Amino acid sequence: MTYATVADRNAIVDEMPWEDRDVPVTTFAQISKTAASFPNRNAVTFQMFSDPKAPCETLTWSELQGKTAQTANMFRQLGVGETDVVAYLLPNATETILTFLGGQTAGIVNPINPLLEAEQIGAILRETGAKVLVTLKAFPRTDVAQKAAEAVKLAPNVKAVVEVDLLHYMTGLKKFIVPLIRPKVQVQHNAKVVDFRKEMAKQPTTLSFEDSKSDRVAAYFHTGGTTGMPKVAQHRFSGIIYNSWLGDRLLFTENDVQICPLPMFHVFAAIVSLGASISSGAHVVFPTPQGYRGDGVFDNFWKLVERHKVTFMITVPTAMSALMQRKVDADISTLRLAFCGSAPLPLELYKRFEEAAGVTICEGYGLTEATCLVSINPPDGEKRVGSIGIPFPYTDVRIVSVADQKDCGVDEIGEICVANPGVYDGMTYTEADKNKDLFYPPLGNEGQYLRTGDLGRIDSDGYLWITGRAKDLIIRGGHNIDPAEIEEALAGHPAVAFAGAIGQPDAHAGEVPCAFVELTDGANVTVEELMTYAKERIHERAAHPKHLEILSELPKTAVGKVFKPDLRKSAITRVLNASLEKSGVDATVVEVSEDKKRGLVAFLETAGGSSHDDIKSALGSFTTPWELRK
Repeated sequence: MTYATVADRNAIVDEMPWEDRDVPVTTFAQISKTAASFPNRNAVTFQMFSDPKAPCETLTWSELQGKTAQTANMFRQLGVGETDVVAYLLPNATETILTFLGGQTAGIVNPINPLLEAEQIGAILRETGAKVLVTLKAFPRTDVAQKAAEAVKLAPNVKAVVEVDLLHYMTGLKKFIVPLIRPKVQVQHNAKVVDFRKEMAKQPTTLSFEDSKSDRVAAYFHTGGTTGMPKVAQHRFSGIIYNSWLGDRLLFTENDVQICPLPMFHVFAAIVSLGASISSGAHVVFPTPQGYRGDGVFDNFWKLVERHKVTFMITVPTAMSALMQRKVDADISTLRLAFCGSAPLPLELYKRFEEAAGVTICEGYGLTEATCLVSINPPDGEKRVGSIGIPFPYTDVRIVSVADQKDCGVDEIGEICVANPGVYDGMTYTEADKNKDLFYPPLGNEGQYLRTGDLGRIDSDGYLWITGRAKDLIIRGGHNIDPAEIEEALAGHPAVAFAGAIGQPDAHAGEVPCAFVELTDGANVTVEELMTYAKERIHERAAHPKHLEILSELPKTAVGKVFKPDLRKSAITRVLNASLEKSGVDATVVEVSEDKKRGLVAFLETAGGSSHDDIKSALGSFTTPWELRK
């Protein structure tokens, strides 16, 4: 059936309760089912280099099933049981896919962002009690192995380190050069170190143990924060299978090919993209270890689509923006859909991309805490640009008033709260204290409603819109940044009395960190000095402020808290006016005010020399809504 309207969604739900769906209990059972249906069809492809003619490593569904079993058996041989954790600190590679699948078959898999600092990685390893860490063997132009060695030193619970050697993917002269220039790593831990492929090869291609018979926690994903210890969300098989089922039921068949240049430490790639293929039999292609960040990926992207006959691309607004700076220089006639998530998509970018690539864009919404998927602009229906579509089948969304915790009416703004099979009721995070006040009680047969921290509304046709964030996070290109770390770093300076950090509009990343400070009486310090001070104390580069401003007094509430809406208004005014000036448009932002439906809106005035289209051209890359006053 088509999936175009809320009525289509409800028709699927009316077929039967989710609990009556005949879906596998575990991920390995789902892989086995798909392998039985399409044993010789391509399942996954990893391409080390972005050159469209570069070698690939491809596994069929039968081969993926066998190698997943070998990987799971290897982890069991290393002492991993159902409640033990296999962490991985890896770029994308075939081994990353096998670790994600085999890790949750043997125990609980824990993907970790390699861009984090060693101290943060060590903190996650301790929090999850990881017994095994899968990571890179030292390799030129990456410090992952060095970070891993330092992190394991900080986490004595790790008993084995399994190394992935990217030399496996090298050919020609590079295969001889890499061993000569391979960096040395100081190992100061007591964990056993083994080679991934050598150890895996020793194992049988069928499970040497019984697969789980009932639902359990299968994965831990950290939430991408930049503080010393990101929160760790728990995902059960039932939530992973639910996300997988959605891809099969609504989007893909075994004839589809996805291209996924997103990292396998993120739910979008691991649970949504790979998961959808595991249920549907679609082929998924991972280009280069760094995905979109890989050398030449943007320049060669359209040729990669042509090479692999891609039908569906997984993307984010920052990647779409970069692709629009390149000519569509290949036959991409097979491409029919693009699924965009992680951050709001600017209207002008949406239009440019659809026109240039000739594909339909489906914006969606999900979050790590809900295992992922919540809503989508229906593939066969109306795409309301700027909205995040209609809730998926078996996903119930409430908009709850922040003031009195009552349910909001149509188009009234409140906190977005979600109940679906991906929400682990009352136990979202591994730390029990972090689950306090995270849920609202069920209304009927649904489970508890997870508070997302996002503010939004539902229109009269059932489309969901995000208007702000109650949690106050900064979302830079889909990456969550906690403003508290920036504020705490600046507050440590003796000249700073108060600090407030927000996300300011950015044409490429959606938002970038911006900070405002109020100095202590009589203090004298420069912006440059404060920027240097902050950067030395903020662990992650993505969280470094891109703009810092010293104010005589920060706006505050009646109880003395920094009032961030005023800071956001100031940043919007400054950034949009700078873009207008740079574009030679004689319009000015004269006011930024809160709109009931759209959040903060910029109001512009012009002397008449520039048209509405001129302004749209100058501001089209920003997600901030604006209006021109007459």
